[in-house]
Amino acid sequence: MSAGVYLARHGQTAYNRLGRFQGHLPVPLDETGLAQAAELAERARSREFAALWCSPLLRARQTADIVAGAIGLTPREDARLVETDAGDWTDLTFEEVRASTPELFDAFASGDPSFAFPGGESFAQQEQRVGAALLDVQAGELPALVVCHGMVIRAALHVRGIGPFERVANGALVPLDAAEFERGGFGGGAATTAT
Repeated sequence: MSAGVYLARHGQTAYNRLGRFQGHLPVPLDETGLAQAAELAERARSREFAALWCSPLLRARQTADIVAGAIGLTPREDARLVETDAGDWTDLTFEEVRASTPELFDAFASGDPSFAFPGGESFAQQEQRVGAALLDVQAGELPALVVCHGMVIRAALHVRGIGPFERVANGALVPLDAAEFERGGFGGGAATTAT
């Protein structure tokens, strides 16, 4: 996968700020998230993207719509780009989960490839669907911007052997190219635990 594909994490939500698992819930951007999406749109304007893809989850779609307004492209939704299904942890706080199952929470937080959400999706399952989606993105018009989620970015980087995995900030713009990734400078706010 070349640097022709860039991943952007959606703007901040109240769940990000409060440390709560949002999974597939329709959580909107908060005021900070709207500002981060506008900043991302300005950074995207200079890249001359030919295609804009996004997760259909509300927070990603809101971010993509703001970016679309700046770069003149229509977001193309792909359900394979949604956040990991958090299963039984959906709507719980990180502290609640850490208190009840610390080892499992640590596996999640570290991006352990063998991790699976209780009653939800495994990182391996997510990597399969994200990898398939990115092959379609790569086969289309480039350069392409994909507005998605923190753990989708984790999955994409792991599939491509780029890393090591670190949390990316809301509103960050991450290249799927190892050399460009190493240079950093992704922008966005402070990194929050991805859900």
